[in-house]
Amino acid sequence: MRGCSRATRKGRLMLVVRPAGPADLEALMELAVLSGRGFTSLPEDEAVLSERLALSQQSFTGAIAPAEAWYTLMLTDGETGAVAGVAGVRAGVGIGRPHFSFRIVTLAQHSLATKTRFDHQALVLVNECAGWTEVGSLFVRADRRSGGAGSLLARSRYMLIGADPLRFSHTVMSELRGWFDEDGRSPFWEGVSYKFYRIPFEQADHMVTASDGQFILDLAPRHPIYVELIDHGAAEAIGRVHRDGEPALALLEREGFERSGLVDIFDGGPTMTCARDSLATVRGSRTLRLAIGHDVDGPQYLLSSVAIPKFRATQAAAAIDDGMVTVDPQTATALGLREGEAVRVNG
Repeated sequence: MRGCSRATRKGRLMLVVRPAGPADLEALMELAVLSGRGFTSLPEDEAVLSERLALSQQSFTGAIAPAEAWYTLMLTDGETGAVAGVAGVRAGVGIGRPHFSFRIVTLAQHSLATKTRFDHQALVLVNECAGWTEVGSLFVRADRRSGGAGSLLARSRYMLIGADPLRFSHTVMSELRGWFDEDGRSPFWEGVSYKFYRIPFEQADHMVTASDGQFILDLAPRHPIYVELIDHGAAEAIGRVHRDGEPALALLEREGFERSGLVDIFDGGPTMTCARDSLATVRGSRTLRLAIGHDVDGPQYLLSSVAIPKFRATQAAAAIDDGMVTVDPQTATALGLREGEAVRVNG
């Protein structure tokens, strides 16, 4: 719904989250370039992103099975329609192909003869996430990160899940980008994964989304990797979040996500998990009927439509009374809703 909403009153800019489709390829390519190295879910590959957007359109229209859906959401300027960010919800990972991670495990070793006991941390290749719902690809342009834009985009994913929970898994996961040093190098990749794959990080990163992923299993370590045997820099990077990912980590933790003990096999970034029905945004939202008024005076609420095919989300002033939520005409238009229709409200 581009260009349909003016900025809200009192000078507050209205941002609108909407479904992405093939027409967004140019904007998504720009965001992929801006996202930088190691942002695996946004590869600088036009063919991959074009396929992703086509899949998004099929997902929102219900043209594919719910478990195979991959919804891409665009954060847009409500006045101009310009794209300011992107996020995604993948209904089920590891269905078409395995989804590999390293699990951090503790191996206990004890000797009666020497009267010693040691606990060793080790990395073990696992495929535990099959069927889990993944929220990811969260990226907002640097010049639009103030004013709650990132929070709106992140939480809109949970409003989408709350619109039809049975389309999604009981477990929701999110993988965060791992640590890169000031020179753009991944200590975990160079100290651990490169020794098995022997290709540049960029090539491996690209192959994750541009191939069937068989190379991961073909070349992956078959036995536990003892953390004490890898170099200090790589060990320190295990589970460490990229400096640009710290705000996303904070948003996830406020939502109820916790570290799962799984890390990415390439950059060592953590995998966070939360039970679907425990998501703070889902638990704190309710469905009301929409009323339209003028000069609405009330607190800011997170609002979304309740039908996935026409999903929209925004944050705006609203007044709640007797099962009705009143918003101004601009907000109703941004949500694509008419008076009396259902609207999901959080706040």
